[in-house]
Amino acid sequence: MFLLVTDTSGKQGSVALARAEGKSSAPEVIEAVPLDGGAFSAQLIPQIAALLARHQLSKKDIGAFVVVTGPGSFTGLRVGLAAIKGLAEILNQPIAAVSLIEVLALTSGLQDKVKTVLDAGRGELYLGEYEITNDSARLISETLVNAKELPVWRPGHPIVTADRGLAESLAASGLSASVGGPLDAAAIARVGWKKIGDGQTIPPDQLDASYIRRSDAEVFGKPRT
Repeated sequence: MFLLVTDTSGKQGSVALARAEGKSSAPEVIEAVPLDGGAFSAQLIPQIAALLARHQLSKKDIGAFVVVTGPGSFTGLRVGLAAIKGLAEILNQPIAAVSLIEVLALTSGLQDKVKTVLDAGRGELYLGEYEITNDSARLISETLVNAKELPVWRPGHPIVTADRGLAESLAASGLSASVGGPLDAAAIARVGWKKIGDGQTIPPDQLDASYIRRSDAEVFGKPRT
């Protein structure tokens, strides 16, 4: 089965083609193509078409979609999810929705409860808590905090981040964190393929972004009178 893997959550994104041959085997990423942030709407569909053409495939050869739903850029996520919704609906193929925080937790190699930390920009951090059992993750909580709150944050479980610089900042605040990841197409494909094998897929009309942060319009918008 061929998987189309997309991530438009950050300043830079990617679209990848992966081959999955068995439930117990990790998918093989055939090719991953970077996408420039700020221009996802102009790049994504043409890059998908070019990617398939280079491997002598058509849209009908896609057996499932793996899409990052967040957290991250409002505009980027909306563009990416809208494209996948349209393709999945036309092709009538399943979607595996994947959170980057979830991918980070699962790539940590840790078990039981795990705290995850990702840089959210603007002096803020995405904090997640997952319970890991073998290769499955159960979400406990996801939230957004100011980085200045870290010195008083004392979780009783291991902390993992994908950013070595952030791990050093955490250490300066008295918090020990291991470095996981990378949060690349291969890691995203593995998590998505596991969900597909477990039947944890969603139809296009249920695909939605997990922003965690409120939009600027919500934060700064004037209340209606």
